Amino acid sequence: MAARQYHLKFGGNAAASVDAYAEYKRIVGDDDGGVLFTPEQYEAYKKRVLPIRMKNRLFTSWTNCTGMDCKLIGPETLCFCNHRYRGHKTDFETIPSERPILLPCKVKGCGCTSFHYVPRNGSQPIRCSCKHFSDEHSTRRPYKCKNGSCSCAGFSSSYTCGCGEPYFSHYMIVETKDERLERGHPVGQDIPYQAMGGLTGFSSLMEGYMRLDPSGLGAPSKEFLEQPITSTDHPFLRANVQSIKAHKMNQRLLKGTGGDDIDEDLAERMSAMRRPGESEMDYYERRYQERQKSEREKSRARVQASRKPAVVGKRTNPAIKGPKK
Repeated sequence: MAARQYHLKFGGNAAASVDAYAEYKRIVGDDDGGVLFTPEQYEAYKKRVLPIRMKNRLFTSWTNCTGMDCKLIGPETLCFCNHRYRGHKTDFETIPSERPILLPCKVKGCGCTSFHYVPRNGSQPIRCSCKHFSDEHSTRRPYKCKNGSCSCAGFSSSYTCGCGEPYFSHYMIVETKDERLERGHPVGQDIPYQAMGGLTGFSSLMEGYMRLDPSGLGAPSKEFLEQPITSTDHPFLRANVQSIKAHKMNQRLLKGTGGDDIDEDLAERMSAMRRPGESEMDYYERRYQERQKSEREKSRARVQASRKPAVVGKRTNPAIKGPKK
């Protein structure tokens, strides 16, 4: 039986309608109870809620013991209770004075008292040391196992985060804008959307050990960025070696410096190419020996520089004469 085909026709304002609905869902979320607000109700909702979000936004993150935000919580992030962050209370007319700030679940019948992030392996939640998944545990601390035959007293996992720290060394942080700035972490711009948590940009979607901002791994050092490009680097860098070299030459010519560094860069590029008749194993062995030799020379130069005596003056006493010729 042939599949039935449908031909749908949309007006010229269809794209604008889709954008308007997406904007509506980002602002309202599930607060409409599944029934769209009327235009009057929508305007009244925005007039009441948006000033609160712009003023009292809460930044939520799953942080390790060193202060790195390994996971920045967003609207779709799942809680231990298996409900999303946007299903928890995140709008406060007055920020609570007690710490930690609790974000209870708004889903009817859920006993979750505050949002708690749990990592996942692919599409499945991580397992407890009792071998049961996290969604088989209670939604209240200490998250005891609901399996009647299990003696688990509380959820604990051997899971290791990408930052290298175990699961139990992480904790939830719910903080205000001022508190986050005091920690030296970015806050982004004030936005009216619901349950944005710790998201401040596209980079916030990455794990902390890959995120190059103050809330993650941090920006790489100048030495790392200026190291020579070799054959083991990304193809994009290797394809742009000539343009990078031309840029460096122009900069040095403008500064009036010599071309020694350019010669070193050229020597490195030539050494990174495989020589005729050289096997793959010989190539990597040669490159390894060259790096070892370069490191030894740099280490030797640092030692000699540290041992160089300081010149404090010259003898001027005429009574001290050298040996007669």
